[in-house]
Amino acid sequence: MREEEKKRTSQQSKVHKLFRKRWIFPAIYLASAAIILTAVLWFQANGNNNLSEDAKDRYGQDGTAYTEDAMEVNASLENLKMPLVNDKDAVVKKPFYDDQASKKQQEAALVFYNNTYHPNTGVDLAIEGDKSFDVTAAASGTVIKAEKDPLLGFVIEVDHKDGLVTQYQSLDEATVEVGDVVKQGQVLAKAGKNLYNQEANNHVHFEIRKDGVAINPSDYFGKSVASIKEVKAAEVTEQQPTTAEEPLKDEETSKDKEESKQEDKTGDEAPKAPENKEQSADESKSNA
Repeated sequence: MREEEKKRTSQQSKVHKLFRKRWIFPAIYLASAAIILTAVLWFQANGNNNLSEDAKDRYGQDGTAYTEDAMEVNASLENLKMPLVNDKDAVVKKPFYDDQASKKQQEAALVFYNNTYHPNTGVDLAIEGDKSFDVTAAASGTVIKAEKDPLLGFVIEVDHKDGLVTQYQSLDEATVEVGDVVKQGQVLAKAGKNLYNQEANNHVHFEIRKDGVAINPSDYFGKSVASIKEVKAAEVTEQQPTTAEEPLKDEETSKDKEESKQEDKTGDEAPKAPENKEQSADESKSNA
C-alpha cells in the first residue's frame, strides 16, 4: 500500500512540475488551435465536394449565391439573336408586313392561305436546302406556352417580362415545357412545316410581341433586350386579309378609278351647240 501511495505521489509531483514550466500552456493552446483549424478546413473541403451540380450552379466562384434579380439583369443585358444556332445560315422566307414599307415589300410579306392573303406578323426563317434545323431561344426567359396547333404547327412562347414575349411557330419537335427557364441559345425545338404557310417548307415563324402588339423582329436583331422592353408599341389596327383576286394591286386599282372618273365626266357633259344658224336649219329640215 505504501509503495502504491509513493508511486501516486511521485506521478502527481511530476505533473505539477510539468505545469510549472512556462512553455507548457502556450504549447497546449497552439496544439488545440491547430486541431480545431484542421477540423474546420476538412469539413469545408468535404462540404464543397458534396454539393450537387444544381447547387453549384447557384453559387459563383466567390461563394456568393446567384439570385433571380441577378439573372433578370443578365437577361436584360443580352442582345437579341436570331432563333438559329448560326445567324449566317438564316434565309428569310417571308419578311414582316410593315405598313410603312413599299407596295412591293408589302406584297412580299403576304401569306397566302385559304384563297386569302394575310399580312405576316413575324419573320419566317429557314436554311438553305429547306432542311430541318435546331430552333434556339432568341433571349433568356420562361416558357409560358408549348402546345400543338393544327394550323400553325407546334407553338412555343417565351416570356421575358416587362411585356416582352417571343413566339416560335411551325415547330416539329419541342424539347421544353411550360414553366421551364431557358437561356439564350438553348435549343427549344426542331423547325418543321405547317398548313398556314406551306410555301416556306421547313422553317420557323418568329414573332416579337411588346404589350401584345407584334413588332418587326428584323429591326431588333443584335439590339439589347432592355432597349426592346422600352419600346412603346403603338395601337395597331387589324389588317384585313386581301382576296386572291386583288392581292394589293393598288396601282391597277387607281388606274381603274381614274378611268371611271373620266367616263363619268364625259357622260355628264352637255351636248355641244351648233356652230351656226344655217347648220341648225338644215338639221331641222332633215328632221321634218
